[in-house]
Amino acid sequence: MLELAGIRKTFHDASGGHWLLADRLDLRVAKGETVAVLGPSGSGKSTLLKMVAGLEPPDAGVIRFDGADLAGVPPERRRFALMFQDFALFPHLDVQDNVAFGLVEQGQRRAHARDQALTMLSVFGLAAHARQQVWKLSGGEQQRVALARALITAPRLLLLDEPFSALDAELRASLRDEFAQRIAVAGITTVLVTHDEAEARVMAQRGFRLLAGKLQPLW
Repeated sequence: MLELAGIRKTFHDASGGHWLLADRLDLRVAKGETVAVLGPSGSGKSTLLKMVAGLEPPDAGVIRFDGADLAGVPPERRRFALMFQDFALFPHLDVQDNVAFGLVEQGQRRAHARDQALTMLSVFGLAAHARQQVWKLSGGEQQRVALARALITAPRLLLLDEPFSALDAELRASLRDEFAQRIAVAGITTVLVTHDEAEARVMAQRGFRLLAGKLQPLW
């Protein structure tokens, strides 16, 4: 279970202004559950994910996973996967090595990691593209590669930051259904941030709107 308790975060801009992105914010996400956080640009959705991932510290409050306080735990030791809207694939690596990357970072032999990556690509219908450069793939194919790379490491938590916003409307609709099914089969606890309520309702069991630093339940 992911638990955020009393989280506070203030944003300071270059002109000296500041405003609360999180104001004593509380959230619990059960094991295997997908929760969506909606809100306009600048509301703090992405910052919330970054705090959970360990990329930014909260000003106050506690973030726990399975009861363990994550304060001081670096991102690479949290075993969380963060997916961005721009795919964040490595352009110098082919598709197979992009998917294998996380396993190699965990200390697995490259040959073994590549074998597992090929198996995962087969699940996603992308095995034929294994030795292709990622920048030659379509946007939908690149996002599938990004999800395959995230799932292959068996993360404890999946964090999705506007994962489909760079894609056209028809492809977004197709991928959100596919991603929801694959995440459910994997049984991974997931937090999705998006501005698209239809997308959120397809993918998440519960949804909240982040406004003025507070989470307001939507369903």
